[in-house]
Amino acid sequence: MSAQPTPYVVIGAGIHGLSTALHLARELRASGGGSGSDVMVLDKTGVGAGASGIACGIVRNNYFQPAMRRLMAHSVEIWESDAGAGAAALGYHPVGYLQLGPEAMRADVRQIHAEQQAIGYESTYVEGEPACRDYMRALFPDWQAEGVTCLLHEKRGGFANNRTSLRGLAAAARAEGVQIRAGVEVTGLDIAASGTVRAVVTDQGAIDCGTLVVAAGPWVRDLWRMLELPALISLRGPDGVLRTDQPMWSYWLVQEGTLKVDPDTFTDSSGAEPPVVHLDTDAPLYDETGGLVTDHPWGIYYKPDHNFGGVQGGGMPRRLDVPPDAVAVDPYGPQHSAYTAGEDFARLWTAGLAHCHRRFTGLSHLFSREPSGGIGCFTPDSFPVFDLVAENAYVIADSNHGYKMLGVGALVAKELLGEPQELLEPFRFTRYEQGALHPTSRSPFPWS
Repeated sequence: MSAQPTPYVVIGAGIHGLSTALHLARELRASGGGSGSDVMVLDKTGVGAGASGIACGIVRNNYFQPAMRRLMAHSVEIWESDAGAGAAALGYHPVGYLQLGPEAMRADVRQIHAEQQAIGYESTYVEGEPACRDYMRALFPDWQAEGVTCLLHEKRGGFANNRTSLRGLAAAARAEGVQIRAGVEVTGLDIAASGTVRAVVTDQGAIDCGTLVVAAGPWVRDLWRMLELPALISLRGPDGVLRTDQPMWSYWLVQEGTLKVDPDTFTDSSGAEPPVVHLDTDAPLYDETGGLVTDHPWGIYYKPDHNFGGVQGGGMPRRLDVPPDAVAVDPYGPQHSAYTAGEDFARLWTAGLAHCHRRFTGLSHLFSREPSGGIGCFTPDSFPVFDLVAENAYVIADSNHGYKMLGVGALVAKELLGEPQELLEPFRFTRYEQGALHPTSRSPFPWS
């Protein structure tokens, strides 16, 4: 470790840490105020060792909340412009994104489409079950899901190969002079009485820092605690009542998996790589033996992905009972398999694929048993926090929306250099006490 103070120390070598470091290095060089060597990224394991490295990689704009939609439109532009790292280096597939829903979602999906048009984000909206069925069968002749009454086809977005994009970002950051230190675990912070972070304490010594950026993904709660910030916060609800005992963090299990079929066999009717498909439905779901899987609302998303070696995707997350003061687990350490989707998910997801496409009927035995998915750390309203929480400490808490938000790093870099970003304003920590929360959709699905 250098004995000299490091102007910018970033904790976490995932999508946000690498993107922030890369764009900060470029901003410093462009302004003449420094260089990439002023930026150091620390990760206790290495590039992409956490949530970003196993992310499904979907890039979409399908949000009911206007602030999220505008922020994601910006991130899609960054993906499309290849973040300066080279399009091939990021493994981005601009195939688009399909959201399919039942009648309970129709009004909300219609509104999302109208507001996407208002910001110039290209998408097609279809409603009514016959029209939706015709649209899907034109794309996939073997489409067989019933009960879809609204459809939103985003022509932009798609997905990216997780490890490929992280390696590309790391290479671009290193080319700018950014120091990426792997195998360095942060064990504490040296904080002055004023709240200023003087140094980052690691298992290899202390690093004096000018500005700290926390981009630790599911470990954000531990860094929050090191910053001496509260585990319980004040939150003003829609009723105007201020509640002072709300947990800042909760954990959800992200349920994902892969069907080990040749990804090249899942194409659209023209033989091209299809859009990412996301179905939410209230139709009863049966497995290949005719057994009822669920008669409650359910949802899945999927796409062909050579990176995972099959058709890969996931289903609705499941909340985990982790007390706010519990000792943190390492969701991506040796016990990773304890924090992945189980047999119930495998049955639902494979049955869901067959519910949508005839080609997947009878293939549940091809579900991969390799660990997949992981733990997401969520904020009280399940939306991100991007904020300067101390005089020189900036927190990027993505609330598991992270991988698709490649552009957040570019915005945070500007804020670190004194240029507030309007797109990040709705995501300040103060919104909880002020009651400036994001609107809630009428959808019965937690991710909508």
